[in-house]
Amino acid sequence: MPKADTLTSADLEAARAHARQVVEESATSFLWGMRILPEERRRGMFAIYAFCREVDDIADEEGPEDEKHARLAAWREEIERLYAGRPTYPTARALLEPVRNYALPRQEFIALIEGMEMDVGDGLIGPSLEDLKCYCRRVAGAVGMLSIKVFGALEREAEELAVALGEALQLTNILRDIAEDAERGRLYLPQELLDKHGITSRDATEVLHHPALPAVAAELARTARERFARSRDLIARCDRQHLKPAILMMEVYDRILQRLEARGWDKPEVPVKVPKLEKLWIAFRHGVL
Repeated sequence: MPKADTLTSADLEAARAHARQVVEESATSFLWGMRILPEERRRGMFAIYAFCREVDDIADEEGPEDEKHARLAAWREEIERLYAGRPTYPTARALLEPVRNYALPRQEFIALIEGMEMDVGDGLIGPSLEDLKCYCRRVAGAVGMLSIKVFGALEREAEELAVALGEALQLTNILRDIAEDAERGRLYLPQELLDKHGITSRDATEVLHHPALPAVAAELARTARERFARSRDLIARCDRQHLKPAILMMEVYDRILQRLEARGWDKPEVPVKVPKLEKLWIAFRHGVL
């Protein structure tokens, strides 16, 4: 495990400030869950989120494909330096103490980078259900596996929860962002469902306006619902005190999915979000605040 004393206190404080700034500037809904944690655990989550944000930006920003792969490869090398106790990136330095204090698995950081590599270039265009599941495990399940360590959820069921809830959240993101992803030429809807409902094109814009899109989206939404239901079953078998941030995110995203279903899958361009007051109500209702 890396040692935090390889950096000065000023270095560590600057790294923590950097991670906190990345989180606050992102205006992520995950901030709600992070803020309810004790300070040390909150710092750990800020560092994890900052890492996620930075590698995700590499995949999403404009730029040559080979340059993106090079930057993600550089992050792989930085993860090795992190676990050797010699990180150089501000965010990796912010991760030094959380990795040591919560025994964060190295392979989950690598898994997230692998997920971002799947998005580089053409990315996923009508992936198979198996590839979509792999993608969700890498970009969302990995975050869950890191997060539960910081939360202090040590039950075996908590690891299954991290994967199940990660898939539920990611599928909800995919359903929410169908139109936005189409503008980038991305199509995360699985090929089996596209084929089943008679959509032969893999052009994201054509799929966006295909009359069978609502049927595809509705079926994928049912899968997301199943993963939310499984997540609730697993939470009931864990110590809820250690899962409050996860519960909050689950309930907020469940509400997003409800609003998407109420809006209808034939209007993918119409944005959906959960207002701040409703998030507060959810937090109070579930004993998070």
